[in-house]
Amino acid sequence: MRLLHTMLRVGNLEESLKFYCEVLGMKLLRRKDYPGGEFTLAFVGYGDESDNTVLELTYNWGVEKYELGNAYGHIALGVDDIYTTCEEIRNHDGKVVREPGPMKHGSTVIAFVEDPDGYKVELIQLSTKGSAAKQESQSQLASQ
Repeated sequence: MRLLHTMLRVGNLEESLKFYCEVLGMKLLRRKDYPGGEFTLAFVGYGDESDNTVLELTYNWGVEKYELGNAYGHIALGVDDIYTTCEEIRNHDGKVVREPGPMKHGSTVIAFVEDPDGYKVELIQLSTKGSAAKQESQSQLASQ
């Protein structure tokens, strides 16, 4: 077995595509309208569906908002430099809702951003590159 995709219902497909493709750097892999069911599916991701898990964005025509509920958590993306990534997201008008830093009760460096529908996307520092550069920069500032 292999995890294929995660489906999110979105209230504005164009805004969601802009967020996932322009802000987070995913690619639109395929998109199809289903007039009989009055919905559109758009699949986005960082690589071909045959080798990568992707997101399915489902737009039900005429539905502009969903209640997110309290069971859903977040999507997680690994990044090489979390500080630079958050800055780039802000430069693309993305919303960083938790600044980069160690997770509570741990040392993994994480941040959270929010998509147009309010879904949370966790960013996880994959290497020490980003956090080491940030710590060095903070040390230099402190010594001045």
